[in-house]
Amino acid sequence: MSGNSTSLSPGDEPLWLSTNTLATIESSIRTLTWFLPGRFKDAELASEALAASLNLFSMYHDTLLAKVAKKHPNHRPLIPPSFHTRFTRAWSDTNTQYKWAARSLELIRFTELVLEMGLRRKVSPRARWRVVVLLEMIKAVLRTLLLRITRRPLLSPPIPEREFDPDSVPPSLDASATAPSYSPSGTPSHLQNNRVPLPPHPLLTSPPPTESSVEDYLLPKALTPASVRPSHTLMKTLASPRDWLAEILYILRPLVYVSLLVSDNKKSSRPLAAALVLEVLSRTLRRTPPPYAALERSEYARRDRDMVWYLLRGSIWETYTKPKLESFALLTSSRPVLGLFGALVRDWIPLIDEYYYYTAP
Repeated sequence: MSGNSTSLSPGDEPLWLSTNTLATIESSIRTLTWFLPGRFKDAELASEALAASLNLFSMYHDTLLAKVAKKHPNHRPLIPPSFHTRFTRAWSDTNTQYKWAARSLELIRFTELVLEMGLRRKVSPRARWRVVVLLEMIKAVLRTLLLRITRRPLLSPPIPEREFDPDSVPPSLDASATAPSYSPSGTPSHLQNNRVPLPPHPLLTSPPPTESSVEDYLLPKALTPASVRPSHTLMKTLASPRDWLAEILYILRPLVYVSLLVSDNKKSSRPLAAALVLEVLSRTLRRTPPPYAALERSEYARRDRDMVWYLLRGSIWETYTKPKLESFALLTSSRPVLGLFGALVRDWIPLIDEYYYYTAP
């Protein structure tokens, strides 16, 4: 064989075939889930099952793509990974317990709603709520294990997010072999590369950069302290008992909420009040990250945004949000375009009433 031929190692070709196959499966399932709801009986169960399957395929696909980027540096993404990806990948690569606890937590998160839907059709409500409480207990144990391993605030999700385009994976592993080799053309050397481009029209050229535009261009590219910090230390450890208490309250909040929801009447305000108290206590006790702690600040901002979901829980949902959504659906039922949104809202209201994991904290 000539020196320009490509030779694949024994485990490379199946890896490339797997990434391409899984990318096709992901695209097909994602498209199908848009058309299923409302088409037939139990369409919501089929749609959620397909969505869960897609998430599981994506998680497995991400592990393959991470192996590709790690094994072949030429295929690493040009854009540097985010702080979240750096932090979670560093812990996943160096600590086996963290890797499997994080993957187990994501596996439960992907399948919990499908499991609840299936249990609602097969077992009694009492048995269904027991399984829901058991799932929340397992999630609390896994989150506590992650907290003990890292000794840092929990991230969501605890696994690296995809920052690798599957379409950029080439069919061959040898970059030199993928580039086409051109034979010398018959054009004489004195006639090659002799085309001089015409000057662009003044209306098509951008004005010369000013001082402010240069600064605006360079500032996002400037290195920050977090850019050069080791990945494990992108978050500071929990130093005081107050920091630990804030994270423990945040972990126990869903378990306390669902436990009170099972023991009390579903329309009781006690579960929602307890969850809100734990949420506010955790938010009050947690430390204020410095301006350069971008990863910790983004995680706390996500937790603050998630408080909007309380509008769909408990007595707030029954007395405030649900009547307003029903009024909106009734008001827009006869409108040409808004009627589509009203019908969608009307179809989602029973699902929020019946299933815990549609609005779980």
